[in-house]
Amino acid sequence: MSGATFPKSARLLRPNEFTQALRGKRIGRGAFFMLSRYVHYSSPDSNARLGLIIAKRHAQKAASRNAIKRVIRESFRVRRHQLPPGDYIVRLHRKIPDCSLTELKKITRQELDSLFDTVKDN
Repeated sequence: MSGATFPKSARLLRPNEFTQALRGKRIGRGAFFMLSRYVHYSSPDSNARLGLIIAKRHAQKAASRNAIKRVIRESFRVRRHQLPPGDYIVRLHRKIPDCSLTELKKITRQELDSLFDTVKDN
């Protein structure tokens, strides 16, 4: 095990944190997800934090929404220490296809990995 964790301090929890983070710059957009980043200039020792917006209108089944969230959190958890500090918002912007949960997880992981890899290059 790599020792990478996903503590509460690495999550956006309050509505005002989401509001502030949504003012950030859009970093990437894939077929289903959009990644935005807001940089805190006041605190240089801050770490990367994650917020998720998975709307019911784009993923109607609760099992699908929960699977998507788990995969996004895992992708972020693995890369959290390599990402530049800031608040990251992952938003589902398009209706997901009708497929099995296994296939949905694969699609989500591939897209999120590529979006987070573009962040490391910038």
